[in-house]
Amino acid sequence: MTATGTGTYTPKPGAAPLSRMIAAQALLETKMLLRNGEQLLLTVVIPTLLLVLFSTVDIVDTGAGEAVDFLTPGVLALAVMSTAFTGQAIATGFERRYGVLKRLASSPLPRWGLMSAKTLSVLVTEVLQVILLTVIAFALGWSPQGNPVAVLLLLVLGTAAFSGLGLLMAGTLKAEATLAAANLVFLLLLVGGGVVVPLDKFPSGAQDVLGLLPIAALSDGLRDVLQHGAGMPWGNLGILAVWAVAGLAAAGKFFRWE
Repeated sequence: MTATGTGTYTPKPGAAPLSRMIAAQALLETKMLLRNGEQLLLTVVIPTLLLVLFSTVDIVDTGAGEAVDFLTPGVLALAVMSTAFTGQAIATGFERRYGVLKRLASSPLPRWGLMSAKTLSVLVTEVLQVILLTVIAFALGWSPQGNPVAVLLLLVLGTAAFSGLGLLMAGTLKAEATLAAANLVFLLLLVGGGVVVPLDKFPSGAQDVLGLLPIAALSDGLRDVLQHGAGMPWGNLGILAVWAVAGLAAAGKFFRWE
């Protein structure tokens, strides 16, 4: 509103600053995610239960050392996948089906701004997940090692890789198919991605293939750094970078807004 010489006010229409629009949309996306029971099950309950159960009960042979030291990096990787891939794919898929994305695309917020807001929401959720799981892991006796910068790079590239794949699925499949496929992939990668079961428990031929999956690259990279104190895991970072570039490029090309 602007003041006139007579003391009255006249409208001054116009969109809010882009940064404020993205921040508002990111806040809304985060609130919606945290209020969704199914999303909380994927992002909080399942990773927490896996960490506590497998750290306290001798179910899987995790090799030498404390079980929590092996499990925590894998569960952190699972938390990234559950938010950036599974949760984002399902939520975006149903937003597309109900026409929410189409309406938002016609708002002053540009499409890339909407995707940026979704990415910020994912990052905020992941920070909360990492804090929660880290506190629980420390309570269980976790003793992390390694370079925090390497951990951060792994988490960022892992988020980018899973976000690209999640958006690709949400933007090309029907919502019901996305729901089924995202949950199926989550379960398959939970078992075969080195999260709670070491990859060396699988046949040698399968190990080579499974090691190229983004969840395996992320969990193994985090494990090398946090459990073994390794330096920068360039091989795992390279695998995640390839998945990130391929997934985001494919999502950008094939994503349908309606």
